[in-house]
Amino acid sequence: MPLTFPVSVEKNLSLQRRMEVLGISEKDLSERFIQSGGKGGQNVNKVSTAVHLVHKPTGKQIKCSVYRTQGLNRYKARDLLCLELERELEPSKSESSIQKLRKKKQNKYRKALKKKLEKEKSEWNDPM
Repeated sequence: MPLTFPVSVEKNLSLQRRMEVLGISEKDLSERFIQSGGKGGQNVNKVSTAVHLVHKPTGKQIKCSVYRTQGLNRYKARDLLCLELERELEPSKSESSIQKLRKKKQNKYRKALKKKLEKEKSEWNDPM
């Protein structure tokens, strides 16, 4: 069953493809609607436009009240869920750069320690 949210056909198809690639099906999602409050006037305060989405297999919870309409918030919540699961699948660039930095510092520490030990060893072998 194709997803039908109040966005363009291309965005609906794109979201559907992303969900299929990540293995997310609609039956794995638990969805609740709550009142969001804030900007948006009477509509937001009276109608349950905010979406609370739970992905049962992973336990991920997404709360979305970005838009004034429930349909757009439903779309955005699924989009955010896909984004979270994609982040988990691929290590971020910042993590890899942190690992490189740690390795660089570790190598620097080892070289300094080796140099210090060689200096101490030469002092022991060459008494004054």
